[in-house]
Amino acid sequence: MRTRTWARTASALALALLATACSGGDDRPVDHGTEFEAGTLRILASSELADMGPILDEAAKATGITVRPTYAGTLDAVERIASGEADKAYDAVWLSSNDYLRLRPDTAKKITNETPVMTSPVALGVRPATVARLGWDPAKVTWSQLHRAVADGKLTYGMTDPKRSNSGFSALVSVASGLSGAQSALTEQDVTRATPRLKEFFTGQKLTSGSSGWLATAYARRTDVDALVNYESVLLSAPGKLTVIRPSDGVVTADYPLTLLTSARPEAKDAAGRLTTWLRTPDAQRRITETTLRRPVAAGVRPASALARDPRRELPFPGSRAVADGLLDAYDNTLRRPSRTVYVLDTSGSMGGERLERLKSALAELTGDFRDREEVTLMPFGSSVKQDEVRTHTVDPASPKAALDAIRADARKLSASGGTAIYSSLQEAYAFLGRTPDDTFTSVVLMTDGENTDGDPAAAFDAFYRSLPAEQQRTPVFPILFGDSDRGELDHLASLTGGKLFDATRGSLDGAFEEIRGYQ
Repeated sequence: MRTRTWARTASALALALLATACSGGDDRPVDHGTEFEAGTLRILASSELADMGPILDEAAKATGITVRPTYAGTLDAVERIASGEADKAYDAVWLSSNDYLRLRPDTAKKITNETPVMTSPVALGVRPATVARLGWDPAKVTWSQLHRAVADGKLTYGMTDPKRSNSGFSALVSVASGLSGAQSALTEQDVTRATPRLKEFFTGQKLTSGSSGWLATAYARRTDVDALVNYESVLLSAPGKLTVIRPSDGVVTADYPLTLLTSARPEAKDAAGRLTTWLRTPDAQRRITETTLRRPVAAGVRPASALARDPRRELPFPGSRAVADGLLDAYDNTLRRPSRTVYVLDTSGSMGGERLERLKSALAELTGDFRDREEVTLMPFGSSVKQDEVRTHTVDPASPKAALDAIRADARKLSASGGTAIYSSLQEAYAFLGRTPDDTFTSVVLMTDGENTDGDPAAAFDAFYRSLPAEQQRTPVFPILFGDSDRGELDHLASLTGGKLFDATRGSLDGAFEEIRGYQ
């Protein structure tokens, strides 16, 4: 097993993060500047907090404090704080949990004045028919029962990537604690003891994702997945009615602490104090629980009626960074199902020069994130797939360097020529994956810098895709918008196949490839 540093596992620093101004509901990027604006608080926030927009609008009216958030995955935000980028652009952070920050000396010293605003435990949302089939009492289900149902082939589920999402890592900690019998914070011995059962448990994971929103959408498309693992608030808001199960032997809970950066100016500290005071008032807490389905932290405020009584046992986070690193590494390289991906790469004539060099550099950088047992296929195309350049490599746990070096060597050999046959090349990718179906997380990544000029048109691919067996239709395409590619065409591909469009025109190509990793 390879040991990766925490920084490597969450190094999506160049992602094109969504930045929105709450008061306008505008999705355009916000120029945060480097100076504090009177009455404005610049916050780096967990992505699921976008649902707090209406409440923050009310806060602005009541307090005069306007929040300018930038949304990011929790672990990505940790890296921005560690690197010093957050000190330059933000006054505060508002993450689902500060437990990640406290595990690292280089980030723990950068935060101060943590104020929990609301809570939401990690839970399972299960289709009611599945609960009935298994004969469960939702109030009494344990992690061991869930493991047994998965091991017996009676339960499948989706979960976010623990390396990019706090809900995923909290779920990983919860199930590892439950199956190891740990009586306190997880230790390396606990993880080792639970590994055989954890391997069985993760055979049931059929969906992975870098974000809760996409996971819920993907789940709605899949009739073969029984459950979702996510925050209680997300599950209660998911499409379709799910039975929410909070395992009785314990879960990890997000407490959403609004937290000042130590670099914040006095004016920002005053603004944050006024905002958190208002957010914890009884009226604001009632609005929060009714609107977001999270649990209030203010004494005397009742949770929303949709929230059941909360008898769960709270589980602690790992007590050391070494344990957290080890658990993440074990999940990636040993516990979870392996990944199988075809990278359909535009190497048409228009990709010559700087664009092709950017692609080669991005692929070389990406090799540092490939997992043990992962199968990677590079499928370059121009006027058609360049068959003599198609290469497949599987990362051997015993000797991962060989495959990673080979992928880098293949990337360096890419050359630009020909037209742009997007849809014919995608058909080739699906045909390739269909030759040897396997129990893996399977996906297609499409990188193109232009519109389709050769081969089959879009309509032909649509017909081809709809003719595929149901199992193959579950393979999503993740297109990357780059150069002069057509957003509408690529967005249609993502919607058709259940994928997601990634924009490299507003950020880096490296960042787009890296962000997709959470979905593979």
